[in-house]
Amino acid sequence: MQELDQKKTIDLLNAIMEFELAGVVRYTHYSLMVTGPNRIPIVAFFKAQASESLLHAQQVGEILTGLDGHPSLKIAPMEETYKHTVKDILAESLSHEKKALDLYKSLLETVNNASVYLEEFARGMIGQEEMHNLELKKMLRDFS
Repeated sequence: MQELDQKKTIDLLNAIMEFELAGVVRYTHYSLMVTGPNRIPIVAFFKAQASESLLHAQQVGEILTGLDGHPSLKIAPMEETYKHTVKDILAESLSHEKKALDLYKSLLETVNNASVYLEEFARGMIGQEEMHNLELKKMLRDFS
């Protein structure tokens, strides 16, 4: 095995943590903006996404501090589009989830062959993000 690039790993974990915390804000916002006859299940979906983003941020933060890193107090930049149709919100969510998937893939590349635990963590998160992408694509099908 090769040696873990600790600085690069910590920097990437901080970027992931900031992105996941932005997800908490994003999905909470979306849950408040949904209107229409399907509001209740869609709101529940977005609240669950917000809770999961917080859990992911906490998991990443635990790993980060375990590597002697210092968790950021920032969140990733977010743009307010003021588009709140269900279709727009789902499309924005899919874009967010694709970026999350890319971040976790970068983590896997960074820790590959350097830490079995971090490889497995990254793979598990990639699996979850891929599932989110699939779910959102399925939710968007009725709008195409």
